[in-house]
Amino acid sequence: MSARRKPSSPDLPASLRRRRISRSRPHAGSPVWLFDLDNTLHHASHAIFPEINRAMTQYIIDALQVERTEADRLRTGYTQRYGAALLGLARHHPIDPHDFLRVVHTFADLPAMVRAERGLAHIIAALPGRKFVLTNAPENYARAVLRELRIERLFERVIAIEHMRDRRTWRAKPDHTMLRRTLRTVHARASDAILVEDTLGHLKRYKRLGIGTVWITGHLPGHLPGTGRPLYVDQRIRSLKSLRLGTRSGRQKCSRLTRRTKP
Repeated sequence: MSARRKPSSPDLPASLRRRRISRSRPHAGSPVWLFDLDNTLHHASHAIFPEINRAMTQYIIDALQVERTEADRLRTGYTQRYGAALLGLARHHPIDPHDFLRVVHTFADLPAMVRAERGLAHIIAALPGRKFVLTNAPENYARAVLRELRIERLFERVIAIEHMRDRRTWRAKPDHTMLRRTLRTVHARASDAILVEDTLGHLKRYKRLGIGTVWITGHLPGHLPGTGRPLYVDQRIRSLKSLRLGTRSGRQKCSRLTRRTKP
């Protein structure tokens, strides 16, 4: 990874305070985009997710000395219960969380595995307001993917799972405490934030905080017939192009999102 970046602190507020903050604080009402990474900004289900799942299962087999079926059960069960398999493993088993993140997010040929929709950089750049990546993945992996997509510079910060820790407690989406602390640290109001995410459970929990919600489905495996748009989803899209402001419909959709919770 790039030698220019210093290792980030596991404590989000401290790590962000050490970074340079813009001299002009944005006005209240300016949209704050919180983009998930995998299956949102790129098509992780194509090649990356299968490899991560395989690596997670193998790591659990080696670390806990269990059979593959039990390792798969732990991986999927902890992901559903805590939002990230790491949280369950760190809470219930004697593993090294940093080693786990490093091992399962190391790939022989990441560039060949990354796929995204055409014109992604232009789509993101056209959106008004501030942009962050909010991911349950580790920072090194997130930044490597963003560099492959050539969009790293478009985001003010990458808020990864290492930054979500609260003292000794690992946290991840959709934890309420973590997100409230994150928004305070980056000087953003919940009513100005818009979460773009593929995971419905995250959108459902964060909608209760007054955040705008966009469910992106284009990278999800298979089809979602009859799913519709749940009440806690402000907008359902297949492609990030639907957020583009270059068309009348795009401007109208973005306008609805950015004013839907104003007092």
